[in-house]
Amino acid sequence: MKPKIEDVARLAGVSRTTVSRVLNNRGYISTETRENVHKAMNELNYFPNDVARSLFNKRTNLIGLIFPTISNPFFGELTFHIENICAKLGYKVLLCNSLNRIDEEEKYLEMLMRNQVDGIIVGTHNRGILNYHQQNLNVVAIDRNLSETIPVVSSDNYAGGETATELLISKGCQHIVHINGSGELETPAKLRRKAYEDVMERYGRTPITYEILEAFDRPSQQEVMSKILDEQPEVDGIFASSDLFAAAFMAEAKKRGKDIPKQIKVVGYDGTETGQILLPELTTIQQPISLIAQTAIDILLKKIEGEVNDLPLEIRLPIKLLKGETT
Repeated sequence: MKPKIEDVARLAGVSRTTVSRVLNNRGYISTETRENVHKAMNELNYFPNDVARSLFNKRTNLIGLIFPTISNPFFGELTFHIENICAKLGYKVLLCNSLNRIDEEEKYLEMLMRNQVDGIIVGTHNRGILNYHQQNLNVVAIDRNLSETIPVVSSDNYAGGETATELLISKGCQHIVHINGSGELETPAKLRRKAYEDVMERYGRTPITYEILEAFDRPSQQEVMSKILDEQPEVDGIFASSDLFAAAFMAEAKKRGKDIPKQIKVVGYDGTETGQILLPELTTIQQPISLIAQTAIDILLKKIEGEVNDLPLEIRLPIKLLKGETT
C-alpha cells in the first residue's frame, strides 16, 4: 500500500499541514523540521501527488512545447536547452512534434490546454489558430509570427543574411543563389532572404531564390538542389537558410563532381552542435540557441506571473559567423 501524507507526518512527528507546507514551500519552516519531513519521506519512499499539489498551488508547473520536429538539429538543441532550464526552475516539459501540420498542432494545443499547462512555447508555422489568441493563454513564439500580441524570440535574421551574403561577395562570388523555405510563411526568418536581396541589389547583382516548400522532407530538398544545379550552371555561391539545406546542396554538388569551395562556396545558417560535429567544414551563421531558449522562458515566466506590462513583442538576439572551409 502506498504511503500517504499522514504517514509522513506521523513518522516525522509533525502535523499533516506542516508536511504540506514543506512540500509546497509555503510559510516559515525550521531547517530541522524540513529535514525531518524529507527524512520521513525517504524512509517511506513517499512521492508527492503532483496533481494535488497543482490544485493547491493553482499551478501545474507544466510547460508545453510545440515544434515541427526535434529530428531537426535546431529544434532538437533548442528543446534540450529549454528542458534543462525548466528542470532547474521546477517545471516539467510536455513536448509535441507537429510536423508543421495544422491539424496536429490544433490537437496538441487542445491537449496542452486540457492538461492546464502554465505556458506554451511555440516554434511551428501555423498562424491563425484561434486558441493562440485567447487572453488567458501564456504563449511565446520562437522565430514564428503567431499573432500581433504574442512575443517572438529569434536570432537577428537580417544581420545573419547580410553577413552571409557579404562574405560570399567578398570571396569573389558572382552568381549567388539563396535557398529558403516557403515564402508564404509568416516568420522572422524571411528577413534572411530580405537581407540577401538587399545586399545583392546593393552590388548590382540579380537575387535568385529557390524555395523548398516541404522544408523537412529530404526528397523535396534533393529535388530543389538538383534543380539549382540544372538551371544555374554559373552558380558559384550558395547562401542556405539552414545548415540542412546547405548539407543537401553540398551532397548533390559533390555527386556532380563540383569542388567546394573552389567552384562553389557555401554558407549555411543555424550552427548547431550536431551540425558542427557532422559537417565541421561548413561556414555558417550561428544562432545563439541557448540564449534563445533562456529568453523565451524568461518572457514566458513573466507572463505566467502576470507581469505583462512593457513585455517586448519582438526580441532579436545576436548571430555569430563561424568560418569553415566551404568559403
